[in-house]
Amino acid sequence: MAWSHSWCRHHDYPLLMLSAADIQALLLSAVLAGIVTVILWLLGTPIAWWLARTHSRWRGVISALVAMPLVLPPSVLGFYLLLAMGPDGPLGRMTALLDMAPLAFTFPGLVIASVLYSLPFMVQPLQTAFASIGERPLEMAASLRASPLDRFFTVVLPLARSGYLTASILTFAHTIGEFGVVLMIGGNLPGVTRVASVQIYDYVDAMNYAQAHRLAAVLLLFSFVVLLLVYGNRRAEPRA
Repeated sequence: MAWSHSWCRHHDYPLLMLSAADIQALLLSAVLAGIVTVILWLLGTPIAWWLARTHSRWRGVISALVAMPLVLPPSVLGFYLLLAMGPDGPLGRMTALLDMAPLAFTFPGLVIASVLYSLPFMVQPLQTAFASIGERPLEMAASLRASPLDRFFTVVLPLARSGYLTASILTFAHTIGEFGVVLMIGGNLPGVTRVASVQIYDYVDAMNYAQAHRLAAVLLLFSFVVLLLVYGNRRAEPRA
C-alpha cells in the first residue's frame, strides 16, 4: 500500500512531460543513430554483398566477426575499444599522429563504438535481401551489356529496397537503445555523450523513478513503432 501511494505521488503530472535534459538526450540519441545508420549504409553494403555472393572459405569467419556484437557482452566490446582508443592503442596512436584529441569520452568515439555494435543489424538484413535476388536478374542485365556497377544500381538496389528499409530501421532503433557500450566509451557528459539510455540510468541511480518512467515510456513506444514498421515491411514484401 505504501508503494502505491508513492507511485501516485510520482505521477502528479503528465506521463510524457520531459525535462530539457531528457529532450537533449533524445535528440543526441537520434543524431547518433542517424549518423551510424548512414555510415553503415556505406560500410554494410559491400560487406553484405560479398557475404551474399562469395564462395570463399573466409565467408564463415567474416560472418562470425560481423555477428559477434549479437552475443558479445557490451562491456567486453567497450573494454577493448577503450584499449584501442587509449594512448597505446592503434586508434589512440593514430589520433596522436594526427594531433587530434583522444576518442574516448567524445561523440566521435561514440560513433565508432556504435558503428561496430550495430554492424550486424545492417549487414544481416542486407545479406538476406541480396541473396534472395538470385542470379537471373543480373544475368539478364549482363546480357544487355550493363556493367557490374550499372547492374548493382539499376537491378540490385531496387530489388533490395525492402531489405534496406528493414536494415535501416533496425540499425537506427538498436543504436537508440544502446547502453553498455555507449556508457563505457562515451561516459556521461551532458550534451556530448549522455544519450537517452544513460539519462534513464542516471534517473534510476538517483531514485527519480517518475522521470525515469517518463523517458522510458517514450523509448518503449518508439520500440513498439519500430517493430510495427519492420513486421509491416516484411508483410508487404512480394512473395516469390
